[in-house]
Amino acid sequence: MSSTTEERIAEIVNGNDVVLFMKGSPLFPQCGFSSKAIAILEHLGVEYASVDVLQDMEIRGGIKAFSDWPTIPQLYVKGEFVGGSDIMMEMFQAGELQTLMEESDVKSA
Repeated sequence: MSSTTEERIAEIVNGNDVVLFMKGSPLFPQCGFSSKAIAILEHLGVEYASVDVLQDMEIRGGIKAFSDWPTIPQLYVKGEFVGGSDIMMEMFQAGELQTLMEESDVKSA
């Protein structure tokens, strides 16, 4: 990954309280995992940004190296990598994702 790609990703991650790197867009997710991740964020009612990795191959490859996580989607809250859709679902079901959003002072949508 080039340093410019890493810098772009860092700017996105650090410039948004909540950001989801996903396949597709919130209105048109391009995979079931991205769709599940959006459904969770919508249910939580938080403000979030999304990045469609299918539109940018550098970001698509770079985000995996950035987080050292092999799959997409990837959720970041306040600059910290949280996980993919399975981890999001587990945390959501346990009430941990809601707590993380509250403790991080994430704005409601």
